[in-house]
Amino acid sequence: MSSLLSEPAFRFLLATLATWRVTHLLAHEDGPADAVFRFRAWLGDSFAGRLMDCFQCLSLWVAAAAAIFLTLKPADWVLTWLALSGAACLLERLHKDPPTAETPPGDLQGDTDYVLWSEKGRPAQ
Repeated sequence: MSSLLSEPAFRFLLATLATWRVTHLLAHEDGPADAVFRFRAWLGDSFAGRLMDCFQCLSLWVAAAAAIFLTLKPADWVLTWLALSGAACLLERLHKDPPTAETPPGDLQGDTDYVLWSEKGRPAQ
């Protein structure tokens, strides 16, 4: 009987969860003892610093490393890399709170420009 870790679907699931976790940690969390926060501050407005602000962008880089866990064949690696990043982005969308509908302020009653709201009481731009 082979171990569970040798199953391709299980390895892909592990790599997907790891890609999401590391990307989320780097993009949205302060980390233990604020280490990730200090690292992001140190990077500042550099390319790497801006990369840390974008979950989707950062997931491509994290997934590139995680894809090596699954395959070393170049064609398979490219598809696996993109699939891992895509799966991490889908998990991130599921993780976030869904938008809620809010009642527009009284002064906009009858005006249809308020239909999309990005924040409470402010029209989307």
